[in-house]
Amino acid sequence: MMWKEKYKIGVPLIDKQHEELFKRVSDFIQTVRGEGDWESKLSKVKENMEFMQEYVVVHFNAEEIYQEKIKYPDLENHKKVHAKFKADVNGYVQRLEQEGYSEELVQEFGGKLMAWLIMHVAAMDQKIGEYVEGQGGEI
Repeated sequence: MMWKEKYKIGVPLIDKQHEELFKRVSDFIQTVRGEGDWESKLSKVKENMEFMQEYVVVHFNAEEIYQEKIKYPDLENHKKVHAKFKADVNGYVQRLEQEGYSEELVQEFGGKLMAWLIMHVAAMDQKIGEYVEGQGGEI
């Protein structure tokens, strides 16, 4: 899963954060699918889980502050989508802590992360850049 220029929305801070998210999710998936026994991968998997929990909060807050600043008309809906994703990530973290870090559950989580990130950045977040461009304002 690679970052592509077409995912840029034209807001440097958000684009940089998106690129970091893509890198981390890609690293996470490569770790899960890579060679070696599962036990040896667990520390890297847990490290990535912690990062995702923290970074999505940082990123979503930055994105929402920016949307407030530009008076983005779909802000409330965007906040709801972010809140649901944060809840989903936290739900997986709880499941993993309760059920154990099974390879199957971690792979399921990785697939959901990848799909959500691509869909959200490539579709929903693109509208932010389009809105600003349509307003004739600077991003």
